[in-house]
Amino acid sequence: MTDRWIVLSDGARPTEDIYFLESAAPSLRCSGGEVSRLETRRWRVPLALSAALALRRLAGANLIICRALAPAWLRLLERHRGVVGRICYLVDDDIPAAMDDATLPASYRARMARVASLQPRLLALADEVVVSSEALAARFAGRHPRVSVLTPPLLAPLPALTHFDRRPDAAAPWWVGYHGTRAHLPDLSRVAPALVDLHDATDSVGFEVMLGQHTPAELGALARCTAPSPLPWSRFRDYQRQRRIHIGLAPLLDTPFNRGKSFIKFLDIAAMGGVGIYSRRLPYTEIVEDGVNGLLADDSPEDWYRCLTRLLDHPQEAGRMARAAADTARRVGEAGGAVAFWRAR
Repeated sequence: MTDRWIVLSDGARPTEDIYFLESAAPSLRCSGGEVSRLETRRWRVPLALSAALALRRLAGANLIICRALAPAWLRLLERHRGVVGRICYLVDDDIPAAMDDATLPASYRARMARVASLQPRLLALADEVVVSSEALAARFAGRHPRVSVLTPPLLAPLPALTHFDRRPDAAAPWWVGYHGTRAHLPDLSRVAPALVDLHDATDSVGFEVMLGQHTPAELGALARCTAPSPLPWSRFRDYQRQRRIHIGLAPLLDTPFNRGKSFIKFLDIAAMGGVGIYSRRLPYTEIVEDGVNGLLADDSPEDWYRCLTRLLDHPQEAGRMARAAADTARRVGEAGGAVAFWRAR
């Protein structure tokens, strides 16, 4: 293995950090490796001098490209492919499916369409495609001869679960959190009626929906629902370490885009100290044992309401599931797996 790695960053910082820079890179550095991130959006390469400087920096290094790369950088690598070491193309979403999904925001679809138009060139450059789920690997199986799966590692420390010691009541309601992106707004909207009904049925629960102005109107109108704006990645990581929730929500409708998803939301919910309710389909059915380390729900609001009330009505059982979820997160998210993966490249 060449001991130099450079991430050519086109802005997908969460993906870069989760799957390499914050999981594997510290150990690679400790064993003498050199790891860096090159912000390609800040370094224009068409000029001959800029291209020469870029090639001098890249010479002999293994490269990781996450999701996309500007056409100028693609041209540089295509013309000078022999200068660099291995190229790994890291992808954690089904980009063509996102482009075609009419339920997603138009701006997001347009951005994914631009990435999809460049993907054949990225695949042609790459020695290996690294994806975050088996389902996503199946999408690339016929498009590249070497596709490997690296499931999400756990970056955040797992908290003590003392917030489960007190039963939910009006003075200290249990918090139900949704911390997905706007791309999953249709998933949340499907189960939103369950949250409204639960809010109206009991004053021992509160909701946090981190979608800001994009929070569904019926949820934003609830007296005990906060809707903070989404945070930049680095600030969200700090927030995740401090915020405690009791129940985390991970609805996932059966769409081509969603079928490529990893189980990273399981790790996110565990990192905030919660027990999760997940849609009863992959990727969650491969990691969640219903009633043991979380609950699996069908797509109807009625089933999500059933799961929510089960956890609120049985707080000791909820705490037990949260502890089991933390154990699962430690096991499946052990960072050593990412280190071993990249050492073998």
